[in-house]
Amino acid sequence: MTNEVKNNKWGSNRTWILTARAAAIFAVLTCVLLVANYVQLKKSDPVNMTVITTLIERLNQNPADSVLRNEVRTLDLLSRKAYFTSKWQIRTGGYMLLAFISIMVIAWQVIEYRKKINPVISEKKEDESVLQRSMARKWILIGGGSMLALAILFAELASNDPIYKARNLVSEVKNSVPGQPPAAIPEVITEQESVEVAQPDENEQPATVKNKEDSKPLTVIPATDSTPVKKIANVSSDNFPNFRGFGGIGVVKKKDIPVSWDGKTGKNILWKTAIPLPGYNSPVIWGDRIFLTGSDGGKQEVFCIDRNNGKMLWTADIGQMSEKPTINEETGYAAPTSVTDGDAVYSIFPTGDIAAVGMNGEILWKKNLGLPKNYYGYASSLIMYKDKIIIQYDQTASPKVMALSSKTGDVVWSTDRQVKVSWSSPIIVTQGTEAELVLAADPLVAGYNPETGKELWQLQCISGEVGPSLAYGNGIIFSVSDYSQLSAIKLGSQPTILWSDDEFLSDIPSPVANDKYLFLATSYGTVVCYDALTGQKYWEQDFSSNFYSSPMLVGDKVYLLDKKGVMHIFSADKEYKVIGEPALGEASVCTPAFTKGRIYLRGENNLYCIGK
Repeated sequence: MTNEVKNNKWGSNRTWILTARAAAIFAVLTCVLLVANYVQLKKSDPVNMTVITTLIERLNQNPADSVLRNEVRTLDLLSRKAYFTSKWQIRTGGYMLLAFISIMVIAWQVIEYRKKINPVISEKKEDESVLQRSMARKWILIGGGSMLALAILFAELASNDPIYKARNLVSEVKNSVPGQPPAAIPEVITEQESVEVAQPDENEQPATVKNKEDSKPLTVIPATDSTPVKKIANVSSDNFPNFRGFGGIGVVKKKDIPVSWDGKTGKNILWKTAIPLPGYNSPVIWGDRIFLTGSDGGKQEVFCIDRNNGKMLWTADIGQMSEKPTINEETGYAAPTSVTDGDAVYSIFPTGDIAAVGMNGEILWKKNLGLPKNYYGYASSLIMYKDKIIIQYDQTASPKVMALSSKTGDVVWSTDRQVKVSWSSPIIVTQGTEAELVLAADPLVAGYNPETGKELWQLQCISGEVGPSLAYGNGIIFSVSDYSQLSAIKLGSQPTILWSDDEFLSDIPSPVANDKYLFLATSYGTVVCYDALTGQKYWEQDFSSNFYSSPMLVGDKVYLLDKKGVMHIFSADKEYKVIGEPALGEASVCTPAFTKGRIYLRGENNLYCIGK
């Protein structure tokens, strides 16, 4: 090919030279800006640490100060906005730097390709020319690679500097316990820019529904799947098969549940049993057997305990972790709660390992779903529909919901989801004679046919890193996420938003509802009661404790365990009325199980049976 043909094909040599130089200049500028961003973070703190220290002292002295709480929330929002802005700048700068370096390298390669060949050239000059070109390519690659590595280094260092530390410290202030130093508490935050987590405009619609295929606004995506589905099990059963009981909605129709006990004196503590490995999952019950899981980052085990006397019946070894997942300390290696159908107990771990263990401790099947890409650790609990184990597998790579055969572990169906990573757990609710599987994750709440996995509808009404699971009562789904909104969704052929609110939002505890009321707890210690149908706030109560456990509605009472192990029991009514505040004597972040006049509660080290 002649040089003239090359010139016609690739354009002007001068154009490519200018392109390469411009890309190099912009790459250098971008690198300088990333380094300057890091230096600025080192020199200035977006959230004044002196103010935070003062807030800590004031909060410990006067935990009931509502004005102070508002100051803490405002400071929390400020730190988050600064944090997200910094992350956006670093991420965008990194992409720009990579793009500029790529353009520079491509442009210089084209220039080299287009260079005219001298018709008479000595072997020595040819060798020198080849050497010069080789050296040029080498220094281009070294220079570009160095700039990229430098930018990545400072971006990584920036993630551990003032904005990030300020955000965590504000969280500690918000969740601190009077008289004790603030503990490191994981905040459920959003990876979105600050503008996306700001409170919504009061004139905007609280939610929209979009058709996934054409993205046109719709009221609802109606169900088209006519596959018959079975009504979920009766919540009055003596079993407690999954997280938050039947359907996963936190409602227990039991009577004679104790309201008074004392872990120190042993009052109404029927037995307690040490659990060999740590875990933040809750007990599940079938017949006389209780199941828990535990892991220390090496071993992964399932435990079976006699419900009557607390005796450890067996331990099933699921195997060592082949690859350790990324976890948050407060999530741990055994956060998901198991599910049981009386034939086996099915357990999943943050490695993606899932296993079925028979009622006598034999492993029936085991498989790995792939290591979840989750930066706090996988925490979604399992639920069952007929003979299917349903798994909410929302992660950064290929989020999905799937159903496995309880007999073989084979995939029965799998449905991809256009959502971001979440930690909430699925629920199953009944509408007439049909059951719906409902899930929440940024940006939507969606319903599925649990028999086939077909999506029935979706509403875009939630954002951020969703931790709380959904609540359900009287045909209404309730979704909530910190720095998003609380939404009440009326189910039916065309699900719609009844009301929404953003005054009190939960980042970890799941709400609970009945036909009349919705109860919502925040991790920083505020509990709120709403009218389930209208969203009217009846009362709010501030506690001097933090809540990770989810409230449970047991008959006409709400049971809510704080992190210190104190159970706050109050009437499920539009007026706040304390019934009892018994103490376990051991810290806990787990949601209790209820059956046959007893409460089964996992503490930091032991499983407790509480009864009269």
